[in-house]
Amino acid sequence: MTVATETSAAAPRSVHLNPADNVIVAVDPIAQGAVVRGVTAAARVARGHKMATAAIAEGAPVLKFGQIIGFASKPIAPGEWVHEHNVAMKDFARDYRFAEAAKAEPVLPVEQRATFQGYRRANGKVGTRNYLGVLTSVNCSATVARLIAREIEKSDILADYPNVDGVIPLVHGTGCGMATKGEGYDLLKRAIWGYAANPNMAGVLMVGLGCEAFQIAAWKSAYGIQESDLFRSFTIQDIGGTRRAVEGGVEAIRAMLPLANAAKREAVPASEIVLALQCGGSDGYSGITANPALGAAVDQLVRHGGTAILSETPEIYGAEHLLTRRAATREIGEKLVQRIRWWEDYTARNHGEMNNNPSPGNKAGGLTTILEKSLGAAAKGGTTTLTGVFEYAEPVTAKGFVFMDTPGFDPVSATGQVAGGANVLCFTTGRGSAYGCKPTPSIKLATNSDIYGRMTEDMDINCGDILDGVSVEAKGREIFETVLRVASGERSKSEALGYGDAEFVPWLVGAVM
Repeated sequence: MTVATETSAAAPRSVHLNPADNVIVAVDPIAQGAVVRGVTAAARVARGHKMATAAIAEGAPVLKFGQIIGFASKPIAPGEWVHEHNVAMKDFARDYRFAEAAKAEPVLPVEQRATFQGYRRANGKVGTRNYLGVLTSVNCSATVARLIAREIEKSDILADYPNVDGVIPLVHGTGCGMATKGEGYDLLKRAIWGYAANPNMAGVLMVGLGCEAFQIAAWKSAYGIQESDLFRSFTIQDIGGTRRAVEGGVEAIRAMLPLANAAKREAVPASEIVLALQCGGSDGYSGITANPALGAAVDQLVRHGGTAILSETPEIYGAEHLLTRRAATREIGEKLVQRIRWWEDYTARNHGEMNNNPSPGNKAGGLTTILEKSLGAAAKGGTTTLTGVFEYAEPVTAKGFVFMDTPGFDPVSATGQVAGGANVLCFTTGRGSAYGCKPTPSIKLATNSDIYGRMTEDMDINCGDILDGVSVEAKGREIFETVLRVASGERSKSEALGYGDAEFVPWLVGAVM
């Protein structure tokens, strides 16, 4: 995508993304009376917000990216600020044109692929970090898990094991008061198994209470898990109470530490990267700068044989037709549409609507409807063929660009991606999301230079300079190279700040009983 900006002493910068668009996006604030692209502003337009460049009749579509982002709820004159007060959301037909743009993606030969320094696991998967995890079956064992990790940290024993990144308690708020069969149970079962099996984990201790609905023994049986030197489990009730559980957990972790420390990084091809794609705190620039730049990095990763996971189904709503056209097969495209229909039903039966997203912060940043947000969010997926659609926390088994069905809420969405096998994560933000994701390092991409400047300690890459002339392709190369460095052990900003312990949030679906 080429971003064209207009600059002169008199005119604020703006972006006209597609010749069909009847709006422009303000790069600089547009004052009332300013003339931009031959149109006089009828009111002030803030940065990231939209101004009409042509008359839009009531009920007519508002176009950005050459796509429908909403419909005029009243007549809109040229120069008017275009936002919630004059744009409405309504349903409209999308032509899915399944698999019409599918193509065989050229993948570089192994000897030409980029490499990184990763941990090759016994099962052949590759980790970018080397953690020990204390997982919980139920909220009731969360305190014990935290105390185990705290005691290990207080002891300073980790200083003796420099190859171990840490001991992380991964606790959650469910595991009981739920049906023991059905959708909600299956989601939790997959999420916990996925974290235990993620290649960024060197070993896992699973802690339960004992009487909960989510039974460790049943979970182990479902996945054929055997106790080993690097997988241990117990319940508080069986071991004899809280104090003994903490002591037993500390002993188990101490026994795992030398084994985990024996892991060494080695050169591995970039095809071993499974990259999670996230956006949060999006703004009017997200679909112009950071998201397309991340998409360019995804295209590079796919050429090197790697995998990228686009998610957040409510945030591709209204843009899914652009993805179904790229599906490798009609069946893959139809599976994506089935998930869209599930979400329409899910929101309806919970007395919501798909346009409940975007958030107030998104709207303050210039996004008006979920259609507009989705068109920008989908750009994170680049341009290559969609090779698979996976349900929440399912193991991602396809190479290339894939989609996983998740909510739009970032911690829940990323939890599903990490459970699916993601070993690196890229997160775009325009408003300044504070987020990390142990055991998977999170790289933050700022959509605008202002937020990058104000939150430099949180942001890894500034994509706002695309608005100053840096090409999307060049920024994509910068992101790809940063992914390789972080995968090799360089700490991301969120890791340096200590984020990640609280962001394990499995998707809770169904009645709490």
